[in-house]
Amino acid sequence: MLTIKRLSLEEARILIEGASAKAREIAVPMCIAISDESGHLIAFERMDGGKITSATIAQDKAYTAAGAKRTTESYGVASQPGNPAYGINSAIGGRLIVVGGGLPVIIGNEVVGAIGLSSGTPSQDIECAQAGIDLFMSVLGG
Repeated sequence: MLTIKRLSLEEARILIEGASAKAREIAVPMCIAISDESGHLIAFERMDGGKITSATIAQDKAYTAAGAKRTTESYGVASQPGNPAYGINSAIGGRLIVVGGGLPVIIGNEVVGAIGLSSGTPSQDIECAQAGIDLFMSVLGG
């Protein structure tokens, strides 16, 4: 029997809170998706002004980060010509995202979920996703 650790809805809301606060700070309205450890959506927020197309991209970034158990940015590097995962982004209907903005949420060396952001540049998406994780870890730790 497996024991699976995953984010709760309350924890997903904390991740969204941290990410959206950073997005407001940098004045880039974001689409923010939180998935469980298997990549299934727990919570989603499209901030006022978040790009319509970014709603799906943010969810797919969270899906990829959870499923691959790595950042989407690092997956992007591994999927370039000549690298071991070349072309992986075309697998499973193109759902795997290889652009920065998806980060796994890791507790005790175990992926318990992921956060995916889209609407800014990849570096802005990463910055806001990391802010979500930072707030989550500060709440978790104390």
